[in-house]
Amino acid sequence: MQWIDTHTHLYLEQFDHDRDAMLGRAFDAGIVKLLLPNIDRDSIDAMLALCDRYPDKCLPMMGLHPTSVKEDAELQLKAVEDQLSRRKYCAIGEIGIDLYWDKTYYDAQLKAFRLQLDWAKELDLPVAIHTREAFPLILQLVEEAQDGRLKGVFHCFSGNGEDARRIMDIGFFMGIGGIITYKKSTLPELIKQVPTDYLLLETDSPFLPPTPHRGKRNESSFLVETARCLAEIKSISKEELAQITTRNAMNLFKIKEI
Repeated sequence: MQWIDTHTHLYLEQFDHDRDAMLGRAFDAGIVKLLLPNIDRDSIDAMLALCDRYPDKCLPMMGLHPTSVKEDAELQLKAVEDQLSRRKYCAIGEIGIDLYWDKTYYDAQLKAFRLQLDWAKELDLPVAIHTREAFPLILQLVEEAQDGRLKGVFHCFSGNGEDARRIMDIGFFMGIGGIITYKKSTLPELIKQVPTDYLLLETDSPFLPPTPHRGKRNESSFLVETARCLAEIKSISKEELAQITTRNAMNLFKIKEI
């Protein structure tokens, strides 16, 4: 079976002491591609260095994460924009709205999100969207920007049934990670009603590890635990789930071969 981890931050310092060994475990688990979302201008060099070290496995995204939208947002966005003209990226990401930690820069987050959606349309790239305490606002923003050119994924999906319906209506995907394995999660019942054609798999490593790894650092090899849970929820084999989610990821991110 071949899997694609569509959202993983393997360049962060949590992996500095064993990155190659960790990647080896991912490859052994059948993870054939790892998509790396950027955070801000300070994360660019480490992310690109990892992609250059594993050019056939690690694919970079470029974007400004909403929690990095602060007083220097214009400088941060300029750094992202400059990078987009320098090399090939598989998506604009990680972008979005996060109102959980701090609403101080609410207006700046909206401006940065709208601008990056525009870049995605201009460059014909999908978007990887971070959403925390931002439904249904963020859906309204994407719906307003959707002119047929926007495509992408709501990563680490944790919305409700109405959110899922609206995501499908605009032709977007839902990224499914470790949360779906948690005992108190409401996602399993919701995802039963979502066609697999709208689902992608991800880890968001080093965050949100699936059961039975909760409390540990997440890593891309743990994707198989999420996949096992999702296959059971959808009443299909892991082989079928691998085929479907890998095809979905290849189509969205324009991955020509694995």
